Amino acid sequence: MDYGIGVRLDRPFAPTVEAVTAALREQGFGVLTTVDIRATLREKIGEDIEDYLILGACNPALAHRALGADRRIGLLLPCNVVVRADGDATVVEAVDPQTLVALAGPDGGLDEVADEAARRLTAALDSLRG
Repeated sequence: MDYGIGVRLDRPFAPTVEAVTAALREQGFGVLTTVDIRATLREKIGEDIEDYLILGACNPALAHRALGADRRIGLLLPCNVVVRADGDATVVEAVDPQTLVALAGPDGGLDEVADEAARRLTAALDSLRG
């Protein structure tokens, strides 16, 4: 099962993180949380991995609609966007909102919200290619 949408970019990690944040903003998403997995693993268990961030992205209007349809959807929010180094390239991947809706169960208006969220996340990632 493919649960994400993504893009591989031939550019360094740090500028890509800035570009991802800007691209998300263009699509109405803010970054609520940033989890630095590399730093966490180094600090907590002494392991070293490539640069790896998890950005918790939220589009407030979509979140409001989703919560109106199903109050429990908060368990699956915000949308995670991963930015990780892969050699000289950087991979950017976002959770497919339809996967989250599938976990939530029968439709209560969530399909439309997930469709729009997926469209916006895909547009944000596609804009990084340009």
